[in-house]
Amino acid sequence: MKRLLASVLTALLVVTMTLAAVFLLTKASLVVAKMTNPLMRAVAVIAELVLGVVLLLGTVYLAVRLAVRIFGGGPPPQPD
Repeated sequence: MKRLLASVLTALLVVTMTLAAVFLLTKASLVVAKMTNPLMRAVAVIAELVLGVVLLLGTVYLAVRLAVRIFGGGPPPQPD
């Protein structure tokens, strides 16, 4: 029962984090698109790409980490 509850909560957390990242990146894209200074716009596009990579990779890392902690067995067997 604990494992089922943990997996449902993990799925909800991952979906929420992914949607939040997408909404944040969409908002950032709209702000960058309205910039008039080409140099600042170029810097903002690079910052937006870095932010997107960090947010989405962080979400994937957290999802995998929680899935391993929930469904992972014990420690791996020791090699002989």
